[in-house]
Amino acid sequence: MTSAVQARLDPAKLIEQACELAGSDDFGADDGWRENLSRMVDDLVTEADLSPLGVEIAAADVIVPLRNRLQITAWRTEHPEIAEERITQPIFILGQPRTGTTILYDLLSQDPDLRAPLTWEVDHPFPVPQAETYLTDPRIDETQAQLEMTEQLMPGFMKFHPMSARGGQECVRITAGTFCSMIFPTQYRLPNYQHWLMYEADHAAAYRYHRQYLQHLQSGVPGQWLLKSPAHLWTLDTLLAEYPDAILVQTHRDPLGVISSISALIAHLQKLASDNATVQRAAAQCAAENILGLDRLMTWVDDGVISRDRVVNVRFADFMQDPLATIGAVYERLGRELTPVAEQRMRAHLAANPGDGGGNRYTWADTGLDAAELRERVRAYQDRYDVPSETLR
Repeated sequence: MTSAVQARLDPAKLIEQACELAGSDDFGADDGWRENLSRMVDDLVTEADLSPLGVEIAAADVIVPLRNRLQITAWRTEHPEIAEERITQPIFILGQPRTGTTILYDLLSQDPDLRAPLTWEVDHPFPVPQAETYLTDPRIDETQAQLEMTEQLMPGFMKFHPMSARGGQECVRITAGTFCSMIFPTQYRLPNYQHWLMYEADHAAAYRYHRQYLQHLQSGVPGQWLLKSPAHLWTLDTLLAEYPDAILVQTHRDPLGVISSISALIAHLQKLASDNATVQRAAAQCAAENILGLDRLMTWVDDGVISRDRVVNVRFADFMQDPLATIGAVYERLGRELTPVAEQRMRAHLAANPGDGGGNRYTWADTGLDAAELRERVRAYQDRYDVPSETLR
């Protein structure tokens, strides 16, 4: 099957398909995306254990960001003034996966004074979103239908990771256009690509493209950006080089609880494209990644790369116990007013989306990892940020 997969995922053919869809062949500045794409496709072919359905999903996951890149580049060429759009004090929510970043993001995005990139406009950024049709654009229904199809193919996905067309979307869907993005090893087993992404890749081009994407979207619907992705944890130095006035809101949770939860989610995601995805295989990847991210965080703080007054820390346990009180404290640290309108919208969102408490979809035993060994490796992080240990299921 390898030769058939290789033929279907031939980068040159995928690029050609994207050009036909976009009606353009101008991808903008050569920032290394072609080499990144080739690297990722090689791993898709040789390491990802793709099913026939997975091959088609992977092809689409290459073509769509290429199409978006082409369309944004073409529009930017026609409207060079977009390059002058300023991104001022963007707020980035980050932290380990499964630490409350999503619900915190969803709640803060209820504030009408903040501008989150919504799923529909991230997935379909052309034509530029317009304020007068922002809540009625036909791309909303198209995107929602695609999400519901994913739920049909992968029952339970929305309980693991709630998404909607009108909901805020993660930055990894944006950086996909550079093929230097955490979205790919999350959806597919790509060990070689993942190692490159963590230790060797230059993420500067990905963040430059990230800025261009935001400029494109805000040229139609402006606002102060509220952004989110756990993936930023591993590249905070590069993020701050691109956005030196960024404000960071970081969530903190017991890393072992995180590893248990995220391993189950990644295994669930990867089963859509592979018949051989397992929680244990995902757990080994997640444990190494998370420990690396936490170690980097502490080093950057100690070295002054990240100023302590630039980061608002949020403990998962506190946030889950009283979300609105935690948000009030976040606003106080940000020097922002939590207006009655924003607070009411947040309360309404919580009432409409109570969550399921994490359910019983995962247990520590599923990971196959040594809890005592990992607890010792994350002790310095827990001590520094006063993160309580959880009772592992």
